[in-house]
Amino acid sequence: MDDIIQTEHDYLLQVYARPDIVFTGGQGSTLYDSRGNAYLDCVAGIAVNALGYADPELTAVAQQAAGGLWHVSNLYHTAPVARLAKLLVETSGFAQRVHFSLCGASANEGAFKFARKYGRTRHGEGKFHIVSFSNAFHGRLFGSLAATPRPKYQQAFEPLMPGVRVAEFNNLASAAAAIQDDVCAVIVEPLQGEGGIHSATPEFLQGLRDLCNAHDALLIFDEVQCGLGRTGTLWAWHDSGVAPDLLTSAKPLAGGLPMGAILMTQRVADVMAVGDHASTFAGGPFVATVAEAVVRRISQPAFLAEVRRKGEVLKERLEEINSPHVLDVRGRGLLLGLQLDIPAGDVVKAGFAHGLVLVNAGPDVLRLAPPLVITDAELDTVVERLDAILKTW
Repeated sequence: MDDIIQTEHDYLLQVYARPDIVFTGGQGSTLYDSRGNAYLDCVAGIAVNALGYADPELTAVAQQAAGGLWHVSNLYHTAPVARLAKLLVETSGFAQRVHFSLCGASANEGAFKFARKYGRTRHGEGKFHIVSFSNAFHGRLFGSLAATPRPKYQQAFEPLMPGVRVAEFNNLASAAAAIQDDVCAVIVEPLQGEGGIHSATPEFLQGLRDLCNAHDALLIFDEVQCGLGRTGTLWAWHDSGVAPDLLTSAKPLAGGLPMGAILMTQRVADVMAVGDHASTFAGGPFVATVAEAVVRRISQPAFLAEVRRKGEVLKERLEEINSPHVLDVRGRGLLLGLQLDIPAGDVVKAGFAHGLVLVNAGPDVLRLAPPLVITDAELDTVVERLDAILKTW
């Protein structure tokens, strides 16, 4: 373990604060380190490993796909990519077209490009502004970073992409002041993840829909973290019934393999032409085969019902923790946050000694995003261990 950590320290760019643990394997919702210790995983690779570790069905699909095409580029047709695109459109509830990307940030960057092309095509050069919201997180590339209003992320890399306005989340008056005729797109997370596990109210989403309609701006839902079953519906916006013009997805889409997607209506697709956007590796046949298996599994009504049920169980159990340090429990499905009066990072560090892998969502919010296949018994263990950790303060 020490050799591996030292090698990483010597050769990797040091932009991550990693604990002194080397993970070597996993099964279901449990991770194992190089010393044989077991940890219940409440992070799931940051909401990526929706089906947990070493899932037999997904492993079999990946092994079979590995014997076929891995990559031929997007210059050519392949069956897995066509099948996945059809599946995503048919299960989206709003979309007619899909474009594949490599990650969530690149999906958001693509959505911004599509929106700016839409604004220019429909209204001329002045319609290019993008509105995002307080506490948002849309990625760390230049466009997505500009829409992520966090000084600690932005300041070292300024000047950022121009043309981004920030309004207050869940405040329609603030949104109305920002969304004018020069706005081509509004991007919002139906359930904020990195920003502290805050849900957009249905009224707020409907208000944004109305404002976008009034100003012919495109409404983008960033469901990179909260989508694909995480909230107990296939897409987080399904609870509100307010449909977007574009939706970005990534984290769980290919079960841990790198893939993102931009789902869109036909009126968005109509402004795009051959050569307007591209990616060498996005949506390759190998990754698309795995992603199709993930989406088919998660989109089953019985699977989603179990996520909703387990989310309710976990939330109730967390609310029963008798600790003065827990100020609030919020979120939906299996994306929950505990508002604390102590640094969440300290709880994350203490978790390892108690066999828990945890992550924060800001300085004072503990984020719980376990694999969607976590069992009731494991949820009980998570709460018991978390209760024990909080009692040490």
